[in-house]
Amino acid sequence: MGVTTIDGYLAPLGPDKRKELARLRKQIRAAAPEAEECISYGQPAFRQGGIVCGFGATKRHCGFYMFDDKSLRAFARDLEGYDVGKGTIRFQPDAPLPAGLVKRIVKARVATVTAEKRR
Repeated sequence: MGVTTIDGYLAPLGPDKRKELARLRKQIRAAAPEAEECISYGQPAFRQGGIVCGFGATKRHCGFYMFDDKSLRAFARDLEGYDVGKGTIRFQPDAPLPAGLVKRIVKARVATVTAEKRR
């Protein structure tokens, strides 16, 4: 059985990744205070009427996940220089995402998820 909490997910990570993902978790929480924490597809995530975003770590990097490849298009200019894939931003713990950018992305995702729920 996999992890069932974000704390459980973070616990076995190396200190650098654990520290950076804990920081990202706080930034997401601040940008989406009504969102609830959950585990989705084995990854830490935030849900507010639907999955807003998530994060995780691999051997090579940390990731910030939108679970939607369209969500990051509006931030293409801000994300220049980052390793961006379909709905994913990959980064190194020693080169974290700017807090202001995280806030704008999360707020945009909350708006998108809320609008999709109303349809």
